[in-house]
Amino acid sequence: MDNNIWLQMKDYFAENMGDFLIAVKEHLEVSLIALLIAIIIGISCGYVCFKYKKMESKIIPFFQVLRVIPSLAILLLLIPIMGTGIKSAIIALVLLSVPPVLMNTVVGIKEVPGFLIESAYGMGMTERQVFWKVQLPLALPLIFTGIKIATIEIIASATLAAKIGSGGIGEIIFTGLGLNRTDLLVIGGITVGLMTILASFIIELINRMLMRYKYLK
Repeated sequence: MDNNIWLQMKDYFAENMGDFLIAVKEHLEVSLIALLIAIIIGISCGYVCFKYKKMESKIIPFFQVLRVIPSLAILLLLIPIMGTGIKSAIIALVLLSVPPVLMNTVVGIKEVPGFLIESAYGMGMTERQVFWKVQLPLALPLIFTGIKIATIEIIASATLAAKIGSGGIGEIIFTGLGLNRTDLLVIGGITVGLMTILASFIIELINRMLMRYKYLK
């Protein structure tokens, strides 16, 4: 990389560290809120799809269609309805990130062996107990895979959300594009990449903690 870019990056951090940290904070806040909402909706809808087969043919296609639509298109389509700002960005990010959580929840629950469910009922468990103590724990690995995919999509798409006033690292990147400043593009790109890697690591760590029996030797 050109030495001039390194010097420009050094100067940027020396003069704008406060603004940079605020951008990181905004990016993480929007991403975390969207992820938590997506997890709640995705797992809930996944259970509804598993429980009521007729709903599966309605819910899953709806979110699959949303998954096909480009991130920026969803963000721009929400402007006439919700206006600009964080709320619009969160709604758009939730719509984009629900599908992987939903699909993996449905597949995870369906792949629980039938004999385990029958054994649970044979032990006197209620339907609710079977779900919480048998089906959901065994489906967790796939659900966490969906959550990891959703997290990556949210962090990346939250960059575009800066276009509608959500703040975050996207503002640094778009400023770099507008001013033709490579240093800002590099700073923004590296920061988003590091946040994605860190978030994936944290999710994997939580997964291993919850499913630690799988990793015992």
